[in-house]
This record gives sequence, C-alpha cells and structure tokens, in this order.
Amino acid sequence: MTVDGIRRMKGGAPIAALTAYDYSMAKMLDACGVPLLLVGDSLGMVTLGLPDTTGVTMEDMIHHTRAAARAKPRALLAADLPAESYSTTDLAVSNAQRLLEAGAEAVKAEGGIVICEQVRAIVAQGIPFLGHLGMLPQRVKEEGGYKIKGRQADEAAALRDDANALVDAGAFAVVLELVEPKIAAELTAALPIPTIGIGSGPDCDGQILVTTDLWATSPDYIPRHVQPHEQVKSEMQTTVQNWMDDMKR
Repeated sequence: MTVDGIRRMKGGAPIAALTAYDYSMAKMLDACGVPLLLVGDSLGMVTLGLPDTTGVTMEDMIHHTRAAARAKPRALLAADLPAESYSTTDLAVSNAQRLLEAGAEAVKAEGGIVICEQVRAIVAQGIPFLGHLGMLPQRVKEEGGYKIKGRQADEAAALRDDANALVDAGAFAVVLELVEPKIAAELTAALPIPTIGIGSGPDCDGQILVTTDLWATSPDYIPRHVQPHEQVKSEMQTTVQNWMDDMKR
C-alpha cells in the first residue's frame, strides 16, 4: 500500500487503520490485510504505562517504529511525531526524517493551521504527512480531558478551517478524533482527501483504533467508542491460568 493508494480509497472501500507497536503486532495485522498501520504515541499508555501520550519521546517512537518496520508490512506504515517534537519547522523536518530512517513511510502530527508551516516543510522534503484534528491527545492536559469537538459552532468552523489548511499544506489524509459525527460527515463529503475517524461516527472514509482497545487488552481503560468483537483478554488470561493449573497436576 502506498500513499497514493490510500488517497484513491477516498469514497470507496472503508480504510481500516490500526496501531502497531512492535514486530509481532505489525506482522499479525499485516497478515489480516490492514492497509494502514500507525506506530502511535498511544504506545505511551498501553505499552509504557504512562498516564497519557505527552511523555512519549522521540527515542520511544524511533525504537518502536524500527521494531514495527522490521515486519516489512505491505501496509503503509506511518508513525506519530510525539509531543514537543515539531514545535519549529526545523525540528519537525529533522524528527520526521528520523522516523523515516527508522522505517516509517509517513508521519502524523496533531493540529491544523498552527502547524501548517511545519507540514509544508515536511512535505517539501518528500515525506508524506497524515493530519490529526479534533481531540488532540497531546494537548489533553491543556484541554482538561478527552472531549468531543465540533458541537459548538465556533469549534465546527475551526475544524473546517484546520482541515482545509491541512489539505493546502499537502496532507494525504486526516484523522478525525472525537469529532461530532455530523461535522465529521460534513468534512468527509467536502474534503478531497480521506478522513479516518476514531470516535467520530460511521461516515468517515475509514476508521482507526488502538489495536489493544479492539482486542480489549489495553490495561487500564477501553474507550466508549470501542466495542471489542472478541474478549481476547479473557482468552489470554484463561490460557495462562490453564497452563499454571497444568503444572500443578
């Protein structure tokens, strides 16, 4: 899968996207035919035990990107630029290049108009860019929690402006996280690039989930917008318990 391949999925078959944090995870998801894998900074919460994504470092992202890239997935492999890693244009380009050197094929960062200078600079270096609007996890402390965006008229207008700015800056797709479903549907219809929703209703061009949420193996919390199809966690725990019981016989 290529960036152009993701673009061509606009308005067609839904784009399935999942997070992958290591070799085995990327290998397994790629075998399922998932077209877009993201080494997400959500690894801070589900792998590193941090309270949110704000403490994830570039070193963390490079380490996990290298691991996922070793699976050589057919999927397009994107990686998050973590908090504070793209505050200036030079820093954004440098860190995006570091993620590509680690094996990513595209990078993602959070924000719209305020980071468009960085986005243009990244794209100008030939690095594909995936946008992220709506609830921005890297700003969870500033915003006081995870809140749905777009319910108020000013928020909806800001989302439209930010989305159009990302298109103009060269983003090939945009993640919409916790966006009011009506606004997410409106953006999906209006934008020339794919929208990939998470907790933003059913009308985006695709959906992305934290894989451990889908499996119900995330250690502390499963978001309300996720409905696990299988209780993998229970099966895993049963397997361990059965093994321990077998040893006692």
